[in-house]
Amino acid sequence: MKKEDLRVNFKKKRSELTDQMKLKLDDLLLIQFQKLPIDIPSNIMSYIIKEGSNEFDPQHIIDYCSFKNLDINVSFPVLLKDIHSADMVAVAATNASIFITNSYGIPEPSQGNEISPELIDLVIVPLLCFDKSGNRVGYGKGYYDRFLKKCRKNCIKIGFSHFSPSEPIEDINEFDVPLDYGISPDAIHEFH
Repeated sequence: MKKEDLRVNFKKKRSELTDQMKLKLDDLLLIQFQKLPIDIPSNIMSYIIKEGSNEFDPQHIIDYCSFKNLDINVSFPVLLKDIHSADMVAVAATNASIFITNSYGIPEPSQGNEISPELIDLVIVPLLCFDKSGNRVGYGKGYYDRFLKKCRKNCIKIGFSHFSPSEPIEDINEFDVPLDYGISPDAIHEFH
């Protein structure tokens, strides 16, 4: 199935989740993450969900990681404001950080230190779905694929989905960066 068709299908499926269903699925995703055979690293990049998107909230994962590793540093994506660029950078955040909504309706830190992609150990990648090969369908702008290409080869890329892996994604190209792990409510899918 093509990315655009999967994007439409999974946005619809996600919009049909009730608050109660989403809470239960988020809990199951956290439980699966806790079973991952990895040490919790110090430098993690996450994201803040767009209000009303019914997206998996990675804050549950960050809270767990912060409990397991007291030296954790968390950064968040900030889109570059250059109209000729479709890039993003990682900006470190603290409990005191102020987040502002960007032009896509996604909160991002208004200030903070930029973190080199090469220093990031784990990236929680937003997505609509992933397939059984670790290919993912994002939101169609390519920001994450461009950013992930700048990360170290051993940087762990994890995506969370409220649903089981999709049919194979047909229109993968050389710019797409696959996940290392896809986590669904009932399983950990390892791809590397």
